[in-house]
Amino acid sequence: MKSMRLTVLLLSMLALLAGCGGAQKKEPKVLYYRHPMDPKITSPVPAKDSMGMDYVPVYSETAAPAPAPGGVPGFAPVTTNEPELRLAGVQTAVAERQVLRRTLRAVGVVAADESRVRHVHTKVSGWIEKLSVNSMGQAVRAGQPLMTIYSPQVLATQEEYLRARETAGRFAGSSIPEVRRGGEDLLTATRRRLELFDVPQSLIARIEKTGKPERTVTLPAPFSGYVTGKEIFEGMEVQPGLDLLVITDLSRVWVEAGFYENESRALTVGRTAAVTLPDDPGVRLTARIAYVYPTLDPQSRTLKARLELPNPKMILKPGMYVDVTPEIEATEGVVIPDSAVIDSGLRKVVFVDKDGVFAPREVTVGAAGDGKVIVLSGLQAGEHVAVRANFLLDSESRLRAAVPR
Repeated sequence: MKSMRLTVLLLSMLALLAGCGGAQKKEPKVLYYRHPMDPKITSPVPAKDSMGMDYVPVYSETAAPAPAPGGVPGFAPVTTNEPELRLAGVQTAVAERQVLRRTLRAVGVVAADESRVRHVHTKVSGWIEKLSVNSMGQAVRAGQPLMTIYSPQVLATQEEYLRARETAGRFAGSSIPEVRRGGEDLLTATRRRLELFDVPQSLIARIEKTGKPERTVTLPAPFSGYVTGKEIFEGMEVQPGLDLLVITDLSRVWVEAGFYENESRALTVGRTAAVTLPDDPGVRLTARIAYVYPTLDPQSRTLKARLELPNPKMILKPGMYVDVTPEIEATEGVVIPDSAVIDSGLRKVVFVDKDGVFAPREVTVGAAGDGKVIVLSGLQAGEHVAVRANFLLDSESRLRAAVPR
């Protein structure tokens, strides 16, 4: 009886051990199969890739690790040692709190000041008998003769003026005030008509002195400048409204420079900027931003700013390229090299070195300049960040985060 009980107990223990062994040998459940080279490609059934390699099974016991506090979704920490760092070329830099001096630099184009461009027209029809300014780019002075025009309309008005002057002289001796005033009004109206036809005062004075009308009228230059447009020739018939000449005063010019969108915040009216010439870097001119255009250029994605500056020596010529460097205030903050920041499009990530473990950290950056950038949040002064071979850390971090999934 006693031996029977021992046999039963022994069989029970063997069954228990067999059950435990069976549990240990139980195969884990296969969730899916992943591509051997790209973990993002999966299959619910066994498959082969284009090279004939079998997909790797992913079991239920393989769970994705919980992200570390402050971690970045889709990234995992990368653990390395000193030889691996040297082999990969990974270098680090210390995040320091310092003053960042930004430098904006853009290419500007010299343009004529639109407020100093004058179109020369005639208000009467006629024919050009003599053209004193006959070439593009020619310099003219204010009051200089531009052209001589024969206009039957102006000639008839001169004759009317002489008759009105004679009539006003006869009416001046009348004892009736209305008659005297009528003669004076007629003379004033005829003279005013000549003035509205842009007949020079010198010509009106000669008519009054000689008592004879002049066949042609000479038009003077409205102001000094250069001929930048010419549509007429000697002997040509002209009509009111026709552009005869375009005269541009280049003693003061504009410089229009385009800045990128991330630099537009620094563009304010009144800000000082330095203008240098590529062909003569020793010449450094100072200008101020006079206007910032309200729209962005859709082709170059730049915002245009206009600077105004004097040009007494005519060293700035329309169409010339110049370098524009606005003066930007210095900004203080936690500064790192801009090569440490990996921009994935959705977020900006840096790899922080913690005793050989490079932990991904999402950061918010601010102003940038001279190869450095200010970190607004996500990093503290004194921490070490990877500044070279970041793409290796980025690839390894993404792979380690993707394989468990």
